[in-house]
Amino acid sequence: MAEIARFSGSSGWIDLDFVERERTPRQLMELGIRLHLSELSVSNTVRKLDKFGVKRSRKAVQDWIHKCDLQSATDASPNHVVLDETVIRIDNQQYWLYASVGPKSNELPHIRLFSTTTTALTELFLQELTEKHDVENAVFLVDGAKHLQAALRRSGLRFRYEKHGNRHASERVFRDIKRRTSSFSNCFSHAKPSTAEFWLQAFAVWHNATN
Repeated sequence: MAEIARFSGSSGWIDLDFVERERTPRQLMELGIRLHLSELSVSNTVRKLDKFGVKRSRKAVQDWIHKCDLQSATDASPNHVVLDETVIRIDNQQYWLYASVGPKSNELPHIRLFSTTTTALTELFLQELTEKHDVENAVFLVDGAKHLQAALRRSGLRFRYEKHGNRHASERVFRDIKRRTSSFSNCFSHAKPSTAEFWLQAFAVWHNATN
């Protein structure tokens, strides 16, 4: 049971109200969810659960993630927020992963996946972020991307160009995300964009809860 203990800790961010309809023990279901979000591969998660005598399909593990109510562990009201984006591949098509990162906490207050990158989509991302968290008085740290700066200006949010320094927070988080998808060469294979975005958003909840 050492493996369960290694992934235990606070489980307040996982709501398993649907567990009464499942035959898998709650503790092992929670372990499966944590493994999937921390290591991504559903197949490896299924094999790990099999060691504990739990034989479930790949679809069953994926359903657990979709059915459970993941609660964000962060209630951000930071002084600074890093706003950044990186490319994520879904099969042979590239998408842009937008993320806000707390440079001190390393938390991910908000994360979205878009098929392109524009000022309008950046404004939408910022609108969703400000609805979720108290960041109106924060200073956003951005690189030289004109559409990011334009969207912040239009949204009435303060920002500062910063090439290095605290902006490294987003680079660390992006490296972690890409490391966890490395078995797919930084590519979600045979997945819908909505499925990839759901995993990324669920990963952000896991990241904030275990960071």
